Amino acid sequence: SRARAPLTPSLLPPSIRRAVSLLNAVDPGRFPRLLSRVLQKLHLKAESTFSEEEEEKLQIAFSLEKQDLHLVLETISFILEQAVYHNLKPASLQQQLQSIHLDQDKAEAFASAWAAAGQDTIEKFRQRVLTPQKV
Repeated sequence: SRARAPLTPSLLPPSIRRAVSLLNAVDPGRFPRLLSRVLQKLHLKAESTFSEEEEEKLQIAFSLEKQDLHLVLETISFILEQAVYHNLKPASLQQQLQSIHLDQDKAEAFASAWAAAGQDTIEKFRQRVLTPQKV
């Protein structure tokens, strides 16, 4: 059923395929911290997850060009937003990520970050939807 699988390899744009290979190359030791930071800020649409200075440090830490770093961050956000939207179980998220050829260690990192903070994140999204934005 299509509703249960928002991420399928055949439907992925080339940019996501590129992002998957970039994500697979990210240092597995640093990846979980990056994930949890993105998760913390995911519901703050208007706010950047990282300052420019932090982004420069990330480029160096992960040996990425600026546009590749942005692609990695956007892809992490996209994946986590899909998890919010579909209220995915961590195991289901991991399975879907492995189906788009994300390495098992990265897929597991997503699943454990999501298991730790997913419900909290979904709650923050709900509150954002219910609370009118101040102009």
